Amino acid sequence: MSTEIPVGTTVDVKVPGSSANLGPGFDTLGLALSIYDYVTVEVIETDLEVHVTGEGAGEVPLDERHLVVRALRAGLNEADVTVPGIKVTCHNSIPQSRGLGSSASAAVAGVAAANGLAGGTLSDSTLIQLASTFEGHPDNAAASILGQSVVSWTNVPVDGHTAPQYFASSMAVHPDIEATAFIPEIHASTDAVRRVLPSDVSHTDARFNVSRTAVMTVALRDNPDLLWEGTRDRLHQTYRAEVLPITAEWVNRLRNLGYPAFLSGAGPTVLVLSTEPVDVALITEAQQRGIRVEKLQVADGVKITVR
Repeated sequence: MSTEIPVGTTVDVKVPGSSANLGPGFDTLGLALSIYDYVTVEVIETDLEVHVTGEGAGEVPLDERHLVVRALRAGLNEADVTVPGIKVTCHNSIPQSRGLGSSASAAVAGVAAANGLAGGTLSDSTLIQLASTFEGHPDNAAASILGQSVVSWTNVPVDGHTAPQYFASSMAVHPDIEATAFIPEIHASTDAVRRVLPSDVSHTDARFNVSRTAVMTVALRDNPDLLWEGTRDRLHQTYRAEVLPITAEWVNRLRNLGYPAFLSGAGPTVLVLSTEPVDVALITEAQQRGIRVEKLQVADGVKITVR
C-alpha cells in the first residue's frame, strides 16, 4: 500500500550541471561541474504548481510536461509514495540546450526530490536508472548524481522489449584540474546533432577512441599532463563540426594553442580541462564575439535537504 507524504513536507535540491563525452568517451564519460540548478518541491493540498526563474523561464511548460515534474512522478512511483499535490519551484543557472547537461540535471532534480520526500529509500543506482531513462544515455545524469567524473555504460537487452539498463561508476578527479566553458549564444538539439553522425565507423577510428578514452581516465584521476592527448576524438566531433561551426572554430583554435579543448556533450559549448588558466586575451576575445565564458570547478553530486 502506498504511503502518502504529509502536506507541508518540503525538499530542496541542488543539482550540478555536467559535461559528457570529454572528447573520446562518447556516451560513456561524464563530469560534474559547479554550475547549478536549484529546485524546491513542497507537498500541498491539491493540484500542481510550477514556477521557473533563470534559464528557461518563459520557455518551458509549467504543467505535467515539465521535465522535473515528470521525473518527480517517476521517482515517487518507484518509491511507492503519493502526494495530494505538489508545488515545484525551479531556479535555473545551467544554460539550456548548450551541452552542459540541463535536461539531465532537470531529470536528476526530479528523482532526487522524490527520493527526499520518500525518506531516501532509493539507491544511487536506482536514481541513475530513472534519470537516464529520460535521456537515453547515463553519462550526464550519472555525473550529476554521483559527482566528480563517471564512467557509464548501457546494457540493451537482446529481446527488444525490456528497457535498457543504465550503470555508472564514479571516479575522483585530480584536484588541480579546473574547467573553462566557452558557451556560444546558440542552442543545439542533442537529437539533431546526433543525426549528422555516421552509422558506421572504421576499425582504425574505433581503436583510436578506445585508447584515448583509457588515456582520459588516467588523465582525470592521476596525470593531468595527459589531458590534451586524452581529449582527442575521431568518432563524433569532426562530423558535428559542420553544424556547429563556431564550436569547431574554438575547439581547433584552443587545441592548436595547447589547451585540452573539446565539444561538451552535443554542444555548442566548448570545454577546456586544464591545470593552467586559459589566456585572458582569448577569453576577452571570445566574450567580445558574444561567447559567454565560465570558469568552473569539478563538482560533487546532487544535494538533497528535507525540511
